[in-house]
Amino acid sequence: MNIESILAGKGRDVRTIAPGEKIAEAVRRMRQERVGALVVLEGSPQAIAGIVSDRGILWALADHGVKILEDEVRSIMSSKVVTCVPEDHVSAIMGVMTQRRIRHIPVVDHEGRLSGIISIGDVVKHRLDEIQLEADELREYISGSR
Repeated sequence: MNIESILAGKGRDVRTIAPGEKIAEAVRRMRQERVGALVVLEGSPQAIAGIVSDRGILWALADHGVKILEDEVRSIMSSKVVTCVPEDHVSAIMGVMTQRRIRHIPVVDHEGRLSGIISIGDVVKHRLDEIQLEADELREYISGSR
């Protein structure tokens, strides 16, 4: 299965933020929108400049205290963003997430435009659904052969 199969089920909506927004606004938006990361977009046309996650914000708070909340998102965003394309295999992306210890990967089209986002939760749900389907097919095969 590929990433497109996940996007077909969950949708392509991506929460974004500008690099000049305050970190406090990123926190508020993550809470309000119930997401663990925001893709940072800038320029015209808009391009991925980075990603800011709840983990990154927590580490910044631990290192710098609450005053960091008034700084701009660009000060803590990860600018080296790992992306994938819809044709990538889910198992390959799962491996990247595990190896690099990242929980969110933006999906881009072949022109590099943002077209979705995949979380580790999406990947795990997809894999569990695959396992359930395989188990159901085996049960049907076994019960049909008796």
